[in-house]
Amino acid sequence: MGFLKEFKEFAVKGNVVDLAIGVIIGGAFGAIVSSLVTDVITPLLLTPALKATGAANLEGLVWNGVAYGKFLAAVINFLCIAFVLFMLVKGINKLKKKEEEAPAAPAGPTQEELLAEIRDLLKNK
Repeated sequence: MGFLKEFKEFAVKGNVVDLAIGVIIGGAFGAIVSSLVTDVITPLLLTPALKATGAANLEGLVWNGVAYGKFLAAVINFLCIAFVLFMLVKGINKLKKKEEEAPAAPAGPTQEELLAEIRDLLKNK
């Protein structure tokens, strides 16, 4: 029974649960970013640029018998996803910075000030 109890303590620790939630949210977020790149950015930006260069079918590019088009498409996809994530993190950091700059509540008297008041009150008695 010691093994089961130890496993239960491990499985319900905050770190393990937080990690599990992070992985699940990360997977869902990955789907959102992939859809953004595939369904929005590629049709708006990459497709016209590829048609202008005469490479409308990027994955079909072959040079000396080497099909490098799929690799090139994967690299472009990675760069698009990395850029979208960079802009997202930059925006989140900007929002966090605004929250940090918000004025803090006025602090009460310090411990030294309170002790000085007590000392003065005791002197006056």
